[in-house]
Amino acid sequence: MPTPTDPNLIVGIETADDAAVYRLSKDVAMINTVDFITPPVDDPYWFGQISAANSISDVYSMGGKPVTALNVVMFPSKHLDMGMLRDILRGGHDKVVEAGACLVGGHTVDDEEPKYGLCVNGVVHPDRVITNAGSQPGDTLILTKPIGSGVLFNAVRSGKLSFKELESNTLPTLAALNGRAMELALQFDLHACTDITGFGILGHLLEVAHGSDARVVVKYKALPIYPAALEMYKKGETTGSNKGNRAMVAKHHLQMAAKLTAAEEELLYDPQTSGGLLLSLPHDQANELMSQMQKDNIPATRIGEIIDEPIGITVV
Repeated sequence: MPTPTDPNLIVGIETADDAAVYRLSKDVAMINTVDFITPPVDDPYWFGQISAANSISDVYSMGGKPVTALNVVMFPSKHLDMGMLRDILRGGHDKVVEAGACLVGGHTVDDEEPKYGLCVNGVVHPDRVITNAGSQPGDTLILTKPIGSGVLFNAVRSGKLSFKELESNTLPTLAALNGRAMELALQFDLHACTDITGFGILGHLLEVAHGSDARVVVKYKALPIYPAALEMYKKGETTGSNKGNRAMVAKHHLQMAAKLTAAEEELLYDPQTSGGLLLSLPHDQANELMSQMQKDNIPATRIGEIIDEPIGITVV
């Protein structure tokens, strides 16, 4: 389809960014995003929280403040108790309120499988928009949540992992908003940001590499990993997205310098739901940002850097 040519459209589809940004005035730009998912867990309240946090994250990743949200709901009303829908919506509502935004309605259709998410609108100053395309050679890359949630969801479904263990070790982090992490990051010279979702850590790093016309170096041993995620891959669990994510990244100059097992490699392609923010900022500012995040109990980790070499990814 033709690319929009409106001069007030600051961020469109060109860089596969997290949301659209449209200038309303010299001081205000509007952020628009929509996202919905199928249930990653059977618990409806957790489902609502995780999906809402996932949707709201796209506004944060553009440097914005969420203002309003609309429910996007598909639900099999003839097959599931409506109390489950109430709990899904309650989870979403609680996250919207926590984000300081207003939940103002939405749209619901009958469907064969539950799906839930939000259309979120936010605001940002037109001169302070953060995209996934601004990284500069010399930048340090910081990730604010672990990876590995995709395989853990499937492991619970297949019985390899108990829901109690997932609820204890993983779900609170997945449902956590990325707002505070972005608030801290914006106090520095943040060059780029994206949140890690369905394409896995390497897929989203690839977007950063293309956007900055540079190479991303990832330190595998520095990657934060949810408890039991590697163990589940070792037991033969996987996800429906790993193969596609691997094929996508393989087309774009991937250099696997680290000696990894098959299970360790799979974590690089594991699809995330409500993942962390990937932040790109000058190397000499990274220590201070990490220190502030640690004070706020944000599980941030330095995972790599941007170097002035041809577009691609190197895993060391």
